[in-house]
Amino acid sequence: MAKKTNYFDAIVIGSGISGGWAAKELCEKGLKTLVLERGRMVEHKKDYPTMLSNPWEMPRRNRISLADKLQDPVVNRCYAYQEDTKHFFVKDSAHPYQQEKPFDWIRGYQVGGKSLIWARQTQRWSKFDFEAPERDGFAVDWPIRYDDLAPWYSYVERFVGISGNYDGVETLPDGEFLPAWEMNCVEKVIRDRIVKSYKDRHVMIGRCAHLTEPARHHLEMGRGQCMARNQCYRGCPFGAYFSSNSATLPAAAATGNLTLRPDAVVHSIIYDDNKEKVTGVRVVDAETKEVVEYFAKVIFLNASALNSNLILLNSTSNRFPNGLGNDNGLLGKYVAFHNYRGNISASFEGYEDKYYFGRRPTAVMMPNFRNVHKQETDFLRGYMSFYTAGRGAWGSFKDQPFGPDFKEKNSEPGPWHVFMMMQGETIPKEHNHVRLSPSDVDAWGIPQLVISIDYDDNDEKIIKDFLAQGTEMLEVAGCKNIRAWDTQQAPGLDIHEMGGVRMGRDPQTSLLNGWNQIHQAKNVFVTDGACMTSTGSQNPSVTYMALTARAVDYAVKELKKGGI
Repeated sequence: MAKKTNYFDAIVIGSGISGGWAAKELCEKGLKTLVLERGRMVEHKKDYPTMLSNPWEMPRRNRISLADKLQDPVVNRCYAYQEDTKHFFVKDSAHPYQQEKPFDWIRGYQVGGKSLIWARQTQRWSKFDFEAPERDGFAVDWPIRYDDLAPWYSYVERFVGISGNYDGVETLPDGEFLPAWEMNCVEKVIRDRIVKSYKDRHVMIGRCAHLTEPARHHLEMGRGQCMARNQCYRGCPFGAYFSSNSATLPAAAATGNLTLRPDAVVHSIIYDDNKEKVTGVRVVDAETKEVVEYFAKVIFLNASALNSNLILLNSTSNRFPNGLGNDNGLLGKYVAFHNYRGNISASFEGYEDKYYFGRRPTAVMMPNFRNVHKQETDFLRGYMSFYTAGRGAWGSFKDQPFGPDFKEKNSEPGPWHVFMMMQGETIPKEHNHVRLSPSDVDAWGIPQLVISIDYDDNDEKIIKDFLAQGTEMLEVAGCKNIRAWDTQQAPGLDIHEMGGVRMGRDPQTSLLNGWNQIHQAKNVFVTDGACMTSTGSQNPSVTYMALTARAVDYAVKELKKGGI
């Protein structure tokens, strides 16, 4: 008999961006809620050890050691992994997985998850994104449309605090915004020349989860204004960017309904064959390896996309021998991601009497302009583009003598440089999948995940188109010394893996319904990246937040009616 203390109204698996939202909404609606986090405890401010450190105060001046690079090559490829942030990232050697095809799986196991280290870019999907699979004949039809999610986008945006302009662009709908960041002078010139030359392209400042002008409710939570330090991945002492630690988890805790259990590695979700329903969650203590079971009326699975797939695949019973809700055999399949392989650099002449202030936490963005209203190219879907312009140091340090001249010349800004990148939509395919290893387990006795995900010909065509179009746009804008290249990076470094537990209308072709419920297990909801039917070309996090808030609202109503 389980301890009475192990019974709750709701259980949330994972404390990252979507898990934090599930916790906040469930607690505020009066449910006694247990949040299970496999990683260690991280308290806002208290556990950000490098948040105010200077580079010279770090043993390696913020560089990673050679031994670290050799031992953990995957995480070392992440752009945000440095000496000042490494404590928030999972090390390859400690949490192995199997790459049937190259895949760089970047993870953050701690209270707050990857909400402490995300890039904080927040764009809504448009109606075209939700309609695309049905129109263009890939994946399955989304069971919802933009209008279903629009009020929930607004709901979460007001709480999060999103900076942006009201641009009036149909392909990237406006939201609830705080004042936007400013483009610098060269970025504005490039924007004006692109917009003048291409009638189908829109250029706008990036929308990001930073408090440029905190509202009263932000200040009441102890969150403050962004200082444009660009040291976000260390943990923000001002609470200026949105994270579970600074926002949703404190809101949940304030209700008195939250129980937070770190160091709780979820083994599986418990399906009771006699009761014919899910009753709880089986957990392995990260330190002692003790197995504990917790029970609840409703469960939200928010462990991050691939881990949510892993947990469901490992949740077997007589009723579900191949994984919870996996009657159709599609669990773990149709995984997709974002294609980041296209990069372009350039220089820009003039404006050497102009400079800028601070380190702005967002780039200039251009919504997808390919195949928006109809199929127009030899590839499906398209890509967002992002660019920045800045002034680098005076020159190379090589062969420069030390002394006053060295100091003075290197304190002067150099010429303007431009960088552009792509964020391409990938098409979910059945062969892009994850599954459990039949033989290898991790330190907690849980099967390792086998990842078999790769690019295809459609992705190669998108890369080629971006490199050609991006080069042409920068030429039109007056840039010089343009260099375009394909990084050839493996999937995963985008950190936008999605799918495997996709939403849909038909239980034969999907795992979840339009409310993020598992079709055959109505009291289990999946609202992280695993639920995504397609990927769009936008950064996905604000969509996860909106889906989560919407699903909790539905789940609580159904609980009160006795529907689940």
